Amino acid sequence: MKKLTVALLSGGISSEREVSLQSGNQVYDALNKDKYNILRYDPKTDLDRLVKDASGIDVALIILHGPYGEDGTVQGLLDLLNIPYQGSGVLGSALAMNKAVTKQLYEKTGIPVPPYIICDRNDNVDIDACAKQIGLPLVVKPVAGGSSVGMSIVGSADDLRGALDKAFTYDSAAMVESYIAGTELTGGVIGNKKLEALPIIEIVPDQTREFFDYEAKYTPGITQEICPARIDEELTRQAQSYAKIAHQALYCRGYSRTDMILKDREIYVLETNTIPGMTATSLLPQAAQVAGMSFSRLMDKLIELGLEEHQASIHPTST
Repeated sequence: MKKLTVALLSGGISSEREVSLQSGNQVYDALNKDKYNILRYDPKTDLDRLVKDASGIDVALIILHGPYGEDGTVQGLLDLLNIPYQGSGVLGSALAMNKAVTKQLYEKTGIPVPPYIICDRNDNVDIDACAKQIGLPLVVKPVAGGSSVGMSIVGSADDLRGALDKAFTYDSAAMVESYIAGTELTGGVIGNKKLEALPIIEIVPDQTREFFDYEAKYTPGITQEICPARIDEELTRQAQSYAKIAHQALYCRGYSRTDMILKDREIYVLETNTIPGMTATSLLPQAAQVAGMSFSRLMDKLIELGLEEHQASIHPTST
């Protein structure tokens, strides 16, 4: 059987560059070299080479996070180059990257979300009114971004301005959201039209940390991740259902991972990741492993789904 030539994209220019490089290295190690010829590209330096090589590439693996990687930008370039790729296309990637649009689409499908408001960098934000409307404590984060970059938990109105300024260093808009103290859950989904929900993971951050922040996400041993989560069957089904609904509401393809919070048997959906991390400490590979899918097999599956979706887009009546 002829080997597939795989373009592995990692690095990029977002604030999550280092995580992307780590993920790219581990994906490279996991890919079966008997099945794939792997060409590596860093969009920060190698876009011209990618364009020149396009005709010889069978499929791409986009292991990029944040703006210019997870937001539909690279996906659009690959569409122009007629290169299939894993995961969501331009539309799903752009929708999921924008937390404001994400919340609106969640709400339209009936998914419960914490109360929130959106603040623009150029707005004259009434701090006291904002805190009163949502209620303290609050979560403040950039509208576009991931890995908890630029995120703060605010316990008093006096701290809200500083948290907004921090978020505005990463994006021109910030989300101010009610902080719900509860059990953190995350649910992975694999598939294009036919979806498989992976086992739910319970995230237990180190007690010295306020939340599952950037360092907690990517430093082995800091955070306890329990899979399957310590919740009953009813809550498990509910969380898996919300993960699937979120995936569909945002026009995701291939795979996604949706973060949730559980309090008093109510599950609130927070956000959906269209390119979940692929490091040794990453959540989706852990859930896939519990479901009986090795890291190497997971990558095979994502490549298969990417090729399937590309074929369906060329011949839409064939599926």
